[in-house]
Amino acid sequence: MASSDNPEVVDRGFKDKDDKDEEKGGFIDKVKDFIHDIGEKIEGAIGFGKPTADVTDIHIPLINLEKADLVVDVLIKNPNPVPIPLIDINYLIESDGRKLVSGLIPDAGTIHAHGEETVKIPLTLIYDDIKSTYNDIEPGSIIPYRIKVDLLVDVPVFGRITLPLEKTGEIPIPYKPDIDIEKIRFERFSFEETVAVLHLKLENMNDFDLGLNGLDYEVWLSDLSIGSAELAQSTTLVKKEISYIDIPITFRPKDFGSAMWDMIRGKGTGYTMKGHINVDTPFGAMKLPISKEGGTTRLKKNKEDGGDDDDDDEE
Repeated sequence: MASSDNPEVVDRGFKDKDDKDEEKGGFIDKVKDFIHDIGEKIEGAIGFGKPTADVTDIHIPLINLEKADLVVDVLIKNPNPVPIPLIDINYLIESDGRKLVSGLIPDAGTIHAHGEETVKIPLTLIYDDIKSTYNDIEPGSIIPYRIKVDLLVDVPVFGRITLPLEKTGEIPIPYKPDIDIEKIRFERFSFEETVAVLHLKLENMNDFDLGLNGLDYEVWLSDLSIGSAELAQSTTLVKKEISYIDIPITFRPKDFGSAMWDMIRGKGTGYTMKGHINVDTPFGAMKLPISKEGGTTRLKKNKEDGGDDDDDDEE
């Protein structure tokens, strides 16, 4: 026989499964790299890129005893040759991990091609809502806050993407100052015209100073209005302290008949005072109400006017 007892085994080039998977993986990686390279070349040629955003500032245009209005300035830069729509703006304000307010602003506008634009996001904090939800937040205190903003934009080539932003700061929960008229001193007295000085005690119960710029007020003595006025006087009401200021007032006692004379002779009377103070704070200007009803004060005359002003009456 021509055949051999030991047949020859010929390797036909078959590969095992691991070799096939390795070859397949390498092919897919090459395709991915190719697509990525093509995408980068298209992006570089056409000029498409992801927009950027940053919180540049936070304004407090209005703050009073009821609420605080905030405006968040967000600078968005669009490097693309076409405008991109700003689809939605989601925002959240929290303090120590607790939500204070949140919301959604839909269809927020368009960012011009190869341009940048500052988008203003208005927010409002209602103090009653905060205090009713979190009992440990006291009036007059300063609380930390964190603003989180998500911008949803639609970018060619990339599709819809979200730009997350954060900014931290502090905001007050204002408390109106407590006011008392300690005494009224007559600088010049006559029934035709009387000039008096109101000695005011103002207690600032906030955790921040108040820069007093102006005061408008009206005063009643025993239910008789002795007048109103405005005062421009700069002083500082130090936080958690009592301050004293003098403000003038002019009135005509004869308009009140014998009731005014009886009050002056008695040297003490009930009073009511209402008005507003204009103050500067580290968080912006505020107009705060002041009021005192059912108070009692002393009426004093200067010695040169024949009064019996004693040193022990001085504060």
